[in-house]
Order: sequence, then structure tokens, then C-alpha cells
Amino acid sequence: MNQNHKLTLPKKALITVAGTVGIGKTTFTKALAKRLNYHTSFERVDNNPYLESFYKDFKRWAFHLQIYFLGERFKEHKRIFNSPHGFVQDRSIYEDTGIFAKMHYEDGNMSKVDFETYTNLFEAMVMTPYFHHPDLLIFLDGSLEDIIDRIKARGRTMEKETPIEYWKEMYERYHEWIEGFDACPVLRVNIKDYDLLEDETSLDHIIEVIQEKIEINNSFWADTPYFNK
Repeated sequence: MNQNHKLTLPKKALITVAGTVGIGKTTFTKALAKRLNYHTSFERVDNNPYLESFYKDFKRWAFHLQIYFLGERFKEHKRIFNSPHGFVQDRSIYEDTGIFAKMHYEDGNMSKVDFETYTNLFEAMVMTPYFHHPDLLIFLDGSLEDIIDRIKARGRTMEKETPIEYWKEMYERYHEWIEGFDACPVLRVNIKDYDLLEDETSLDHIIEVIQEKIEINNSFWADTPYFNK
């Protein structure tokens, strides 16, 4: 990016980074937030009371895990909305219902009643006029082979022990989901288009496109009765 090129992004906006497990959302989120002088919001994994049990027994814990994620993401979204700062967020609230809950239901890990209960709750909490969607969702994409290599490299035991078929199915479902996603503007970025370890300036062209996607006077931060209660 030209050093004389002034950033025109609003001081307060929400950019959400989405993509399958292992694709590099956390690294990308940190780098982009640093460049934009935004704060970061990360998915909380270490303190999740269901995650380890879930990886050992999908059917027993799928519903509990999805309800937990929905509640935590909704609280985080409200915290971001009430903050005066701009944020880059690691993982969206939409992926839970559009990918994970749907996958567990169709694979037999969640009953029809549980899936309908979860979906109805999601619709009531998120898909309403009172919920303010991100200014932009960045979808990180890449080959399945590259993503599996990254999962193995980061060395989380519960992920390494998960069957490859699970990651393949998730990869396919992510692509199916993003094709139909329209809750907010989307920017698709291939992980081969930047290299944050070797060249931080490789984000320059991506930031320029982000600026084009986001309107300065964005309605995301308009006051609403719901969030001011």
C-alpha cells in the first residue's frame, strides 16, 4: 500500500474473519487488527467446558456445545457493539448454525428436536432487526491439503485425533455455506494471496479492497433500543 494512501475505514466498525478450522483465522485477525488499529475478538477455546468431551463423543455433547457457543458469541457481539472501538473478530456467529449445528444434525449427532430448538433460538437472537451484522465478513479460503497440514502443525491433541473425514466434510460445508451467505458483505481471500510470516505488506492489497467494501457512514453502529437496555 502506498504510504501516502490514507485509511478511510471508520474508527468503529466490525470485520469478522470466517473460515474452516486450521486455515489461519487467528493469525490473520491479529495482523489485520494491528494494521487497522482495531481491537481483536477471539474465539474462547481453552475455557470451553464442553469442547474436549465433544471431540471424544460427538453425539453426546454436540447440542450442549452449540448452545454454549451461541450464548458466548452473542455476549461477545453485544460487548463489541457497546465498545467505542473498531474490532476484527475471529469466527462469526453464523457459522455455528449454518455449518456446525446443521452438520451434526445431518450426521446423526444431534436429534431433530435439539436441532429445531437450537435453530429457533438462533433465529430469535440473531436473525432479527435488532441484531447488527458485521460491516464485512472476510472468508479465508485454501486447499483442503494446506488446511489439514496447518491443523497437524499447530498440534492440538484433540484435533489431531479427529478423523480426516471430519475435516473434509467441514471443508465442503464451509464452501456450501459461504455461497449462500448474505447477512453482510463478503470478501473472499485465498491464503496463498498473503504471507504474514515473510511479508507483512502482503496485506496491503487486501486492506484496499476492505476499504472499498465498507462504507464510512455504516449503519452497523446505529443506536437501537435492544442494545441500550
